[in-house]
Order: sequence, then C-alpha cells, then structure tokens
Amino acid sequence: MAEADIAFAAAAGAAGLALSISVWAWRLRQAVALRESMVDQERVSTALSRAQHDGALAAFDDVRIGLTPGEPPILLGRDEALEAARVAFARDVQGPPGSALAEALHARHSEAINALMNEGTPFEARDGEAWKLEGAPVNGTAWLRLSPMTRSVSHAGGGGAGEGEHAFGAGVIADASPSPTWVVDHDGRLVWANRAWLAEVNCGSLEAAKEAHASFDRGADQLAAEAGRVGTRQEGFRWTAGDGRRRAWKIMAEPLGGAGGPVLVFAIDMTEAEETRDTLRRHVEAHDETLNHLADAVAIFGPSRRLAFHNTAFQTLFNLDPAWLDERPTHAELLDRLRQRRMLPEVIDYAGWKARELEFYEATEAAADDSWSLPDGRTLRVVRQPHPLGGILLLFSDITGELSLRSRFNAQLQVQTATLDKLNDAVAVFGSDGRLRLHNEAFEHFWSLSAERLEEAGDFDAIAELCKAALPDAALWLGLKARVADPDPESRVPISGEGRTADGRIAAWQTRPLPDGATLVAFSDVTARRELEQALAQREAALKESQALKREFVGSVSYELRTPLTTIVGYSELLETMGDLPERSRQHAGAIRVAAAQLTGSIDDVLDMAQIDAGEMELSLGDVRIRDLFASAVEKHRPRIEGRGATLKAVAAANLPAIRADARRLAQAVDHLLDNAGRSVSEGGSVSLRAEANGSELRIRVEDTGRGIPYHLQAHVFDRFVKRERGGPGVGLALVKALVELHGGWAEVESEPGKGAAFILHLPLEADSGAAAPELALG
Repeated sequence: MAEADIAFAAAAGAAGLALSISVWAWRLRQAVALRESMVDQERVSTALSRAQHDGALAAFDDVRIGLTPGEPPILLGRDEALEAARVAFARDVQGPPGSALAEALHARHSEAINALMNEGTPFEARDGEAWKLEGAPVNGTAWLRLSPMTRSVSHAGGGGAGEGEHAFGAGVIADASPSPTWVVDHDGRLVWANRAWLAEVNCGSLEAAKEAHASFDRGADQLAAEAGRVGTRQEGFRWTAGDGRRRAWKIMAEPLGGAGGPVLVFAIDMTEAEETRDTLRRHVEAHDETLNHLADAVAIFGPSRRLAFHNTAFQTLFNLDPAWLDERPTHAELLDRLRQRRMLPEVIDYAGWKARELEFYEATEAAADDSWSLPDGRTLRVVRQPHPLGGILLLFSDITGELSLRSRFNAQLQVQTATLDKLNDAVAVFGSDGRLRLHNEAFEHFWSLSAERLEEAGDFDAIAELCKAALPDAALWLGLKARVADPDPESRVPISGEGRTADGRIAAWQTRPLPDGATLVAFSDVTARRELEQALAQREAALKESQALKREFVGSVSYELRTPLTTIVGYSELLETMGDLPERSRQHAGAIRVAAAQLTGSIDDVLDMAQIDAGEMELSLGDVRIRDLFASAVEKHRPRIEGRGATLKAVAAANLPAIRADARRLAQAVDHLLDNAGRSVSEGGSVSLRAEANGSELRIRVEDTGRGIPYHLQAHVFDRFVKRERGGPGVGLALVKALVELHGGWAEVESEPGKGAAFILHLPLEADSGAAAPELALG
C-alpha cells in the first residue's frame, strides 16, 4: 500500500473515532441533564411537601415530641407554642429545649409515657386545666402531642373565638409568666394570682393565699388601691426581703374597669438591674476618686462635647474657677477661656487650631501624644483618646521638670562621655546584663579595636575574646566576668591587678561597681611607671648606700680632724700662758685657739646633722627652766656682742612654766641663733632674747637690728650648706630647725631687709618626739 493510502486510512480512522466519541459524549450529557432535571423536580417536590407539613404543624398551637430510645427527642411546633410549653413545663430544667420538655413531661406522666415507649400503648391525659397531652406510636417512634385546652384567637378553628376563650388563653399566658401577677378587687381582696406570685408569698394555691390573706408587699397593695381609686395606671418601686436577700421590684397597677373596679398588678424583678446600676455607680465613684488622686490632669467631654468630668489636678493645672467648671462648659468654651488666660500655645491661626482640636471627636483611635508650649514657660504633654461611652478623654501632664531633667541628664551624659574620651586610661562600662554600654577612645587604642568591632561584639564574652589576643590570661577574664555579670553583692566588689600583654606592656586593671548595677572596668599601660619605680628603687638603694658612706666618711674625717685640732688648741693655750712670749705672738696664739675652737664647733654641727639624718640622735629629756637657759646663754655671748658695740638683753617672765626638753640641745639651738645675731649686728645695734608661753607651747624669740635677710633668701634660710650673705656656707640654722623639730616644734623667721631679723622657736610644753630616750620618754 502506498504511503498516501496509509496516511488517508489513518486520517479516516481518527476522524471516525473522534465522531464516535462526540456522539457518546452528547448522549451522556443528555442523560446527565435529564437526571439533574428529575433530581431538581424531586427536590422541589420534597421542599413543597416539607413546607406543607411545616405549615400544617404551624397552623395550630400544639407541640409534638418524638421519642426514640438512644436518640435525642424530636421537637416540632411553632416557636410561640414551643416557648409557651417550655415556660409552662420546663422553665427550671437545664438542657436543650426538646430534652428539657421531654424530661419535664416524663416527670409528670411517667407511667403513661413508659407504657407508650415500651408497649406502644397510646394514651390521652390532661395536665392541669390548661394543657392536654396525647401519645401514640408511629413507625417505632413514640409521639407526644401537647396542646392547649383552648386555641388562641389568631389560630381558632372558626372565624373567631368567644370572650371566655380569649380570656382563658390570656390567663394561661399570665399564669406562665415569670413575673408575679395578681388581680385585686375594689376592696383590695385577692381575686387571682399566677404561679410566680404564689411562689413569692409561699402559698401552694390561690385558695390558700386567700385564706391566709397573703400580701406581696404593703407598698404594692397601697399602689393598687390608689390605681383602683383614681382609675389610672400607677407605678412604683419597692424592695422586698426574702430567702436571705433583698430584691427590687417595679410595680405596675393597671385598672381593668375604671375607677372602683378590679386592678391588675404586675411585679417586674429589677434586682439584677439595680445591682448592676449600683455596681456601676460604685465603679464610677471609685474611678472618679482614683482620677482625683492622679497627678496628671484629666478631663472627660461627653458626646455633646460638654465637660462631663474633671479631676482636681485639672482645675489646679489651669487655675480655673471650680464653679465655672461645675456649669459643664463645652470644649470650645474651655479652649476660649484658656486662650483668654494665655494658657494655650500661641498660634497664628487660632480658629484653625481650635477646629483641629475639635476634630478629635470624630476619631475612632487614640491620637498621637502632643505637647503644648505655654507662654508661661511650662510644657504640657497632651493625650487624646475616644471615650468608651462617647466623647473624648484628655490627659494633661506638666513635663517641664521632666524636660529640664532630661536636658540636664543629656548634658551630663555628654560631659561624662567627653571626660571619658579625654582620659588616658581605657575605660568601658558594662551593664548588669553584660552588654557594653559605653567606652572611651582610649579603650579602642589600648586593645587596637575599632568602634565598629566593639559595637558588633556587644557583650562582655565577645569583647573578652577580642582582647585575649593582646592579653591571653583566661583567669583574668573569668574574674572580670564574675564582677560584671554575677548579681551576688559579694562578687560585686572593687578589685585590681596587673598583667603583661603579648607585646611586653604591663597592663593594670581595676573594676568599680556603679550604683545602677553596671560595672566600670579600666585598663592602663603602667609600663613606664613600673620602669620608673624600679629606677627610683635602685636610686634609693644607691642613695642609702651613699648616705652610709657619707656618715662613715664624716665620722672618719671628723675623728681625723679632732686629733690635730686638740693638739693645736692645747699648744695655743700653752703659748698664751708663757710669760716671755711677745704680746704680738700671744695674740697670734689666741687667734689660732679661737679659729681651732670654731672649726671644732663646725665639725660637731656636721656630726650632729649626720646623726639626725640617720635617726640616731636621742634626746635626754628633763625639766628645763627658761630663765636659767637664758642666763647661761647671755653669760656666754655677751662679751662677743658687746665687743662689737651692741647690746644683749634677755627677757623671761618669772612665772614661765618649765618645759620638758633636752637642755643641752635646746641651749645649742639658742647659741646658734645668738651667734648668728652677733655676726649680723653692728655697732650701736641690739640683740634681744625673749620667751613667752600660752596654753600649749613656749615661744623663744631671738631678734637683732642688723641688716636683715633679703626676701628671696628667707625661704631657704634653714637649708643646709647654702651660701648666705650673713656668714657664708654652714649648717647652724639648719641644725637649729632640726633640733626644734626633734622636740616636736617648729621654727620660723621674720625679717625686713635693712631692719633686722627675728627667729622664733615654737616648742611644746611637753616634748612629743620619737627621739626621746626610752627611759626618759613621756607616757
């Protein structure tokens, strides 16, 4: 077969298959459409039948209940009929309406209903005078029919019902009412009452209530009598007590036949409403009292935009007249009054600003907080939010002090930050949660870390890992973490220490707990300081060694000098006693003796200073009389001073107390001062030696009328080995100062160039010195 024939045959087969499938699909679609049409017709028929059944059931006031063992009851009937049956039989029974009604009927007619369900025995019974109950089995279901004895007017079988039937139906409804209802005649005697009334007065029947002359409430009886007398409705409110609680009732007395006829009285239970109203009232009072104790000003405007409430703080904040506020001004009037008193922000367009303020009444959500800057310098925070009962609630807070504190805090924080940045120590502050709060620039430089890396690290552990590269001491970082993160007060104590970094630096660190729970950690490079301390320690050791060598040298030199000086003094004195020595030679020998004596005194002074410096001089304390000290000093120095053409005068009161001192050392100090004054005084001058005492010290004053001491040298007059214009280098005055200080006193100088000088020694009455010999120390 040719290729063209094959292709043609294949095409023809495909076309035939497609046509067959199309025909089959069309027939199938027709069958489905027919089935759907039948189903729709059946559904419509079923709905129509159900509507007819429902209509048949709703055409009457009866209620039908289907009971099948093991299944919930079936409940059929009009809503009005179902509700009337529930009120009459199952008002106090909990559960679904069908189950509650079936349970209530079973309790009343248990034998008949059990026989119906178990044996299929139909029955018919009356339930009181109002309801009729019928039972019959149908297809395994026990059906109960509950119907009122008389049909209502709207559903009566004929065109209308008689007055008796209508009244009887109304009586059934009134009897089922949960509100106490009763009828009294023109004399106030009970004619009829429903079950709720009988339950309230604790009577089982109407006849029992009549015999007992039961009364719901005397006030209600009076209201009924008034309604019967005037022939118009009367209403009142009464509280009654029963079952251990008070109940509120709204009493309505309606005359049935005009004045003088019977009266129908209704009592509506208002207890829950009154308790709710009372609870709401107390809640509002407590709410208002709470708002009155707030420091913030609160104002509530109702839906009418009039002031409904304000607390005391509101009146105080704006200094408004309480009587004017009690008149309940509108929001607009309040704004105008505040503007008159300059208690609103000063704006160019007040009308527009006021309109925007009043637009908040239309808002459904709370507005963002606003702030008012008042002309008197105060700043108020304003909060606006819709009130749940309509209107708007305004809160005003005076934040002037808060803003001032915030400004001061920010300024203090900036000063603190700037101060930290200027410190050479690396400082970081960690919060109680271990997070880095702040650090200075020195911290970045010390650890060679950028601010970005520190901010990225954030907490102590991460920062410690970064710093371990420079200071790899795990114990150090563990101890610092305990001080930063441990809330135990015993752990939050200041600590310090040192460590050596990887590059050879000596890093000192210390921690300080801060009052807010944070911890300050500071690091400093003390390499140079430690090297300096080491150098100073080495120099101190060298200095001590040199001082020891100096003392040894001075002692050796002094000993070596004393021996020849003793020989010189001895031979000079011997020469002076020789009778055949010429006078000129005798003078030369005297000069040699005097010079040798002076040299011996200088050597003694140097030895005394060396002994004091070494802390080896001890004082021999005893009672020293100043007059005796002065007499000895005058006798010793008078020839020399008077030989220079000057005078020496000593003044000491006879009642001066004796002081506790070393007499020889004190005399040595006075001798040096008199010797210094003798060298300074010139012909015609004078030297005075005075003493005076007060309650705690004795002052010895040596004064001369010499050339005085220049001002620039007065600060160094007690220094040793300093060249002076009054006698060259020496240690005399330095020794005076040292001896006085050994006694616990001090020395000073007063001088005016060209007018002489005065040296004053301040000595305690009882020497307070560690240089006193143990056996003579005062205790």
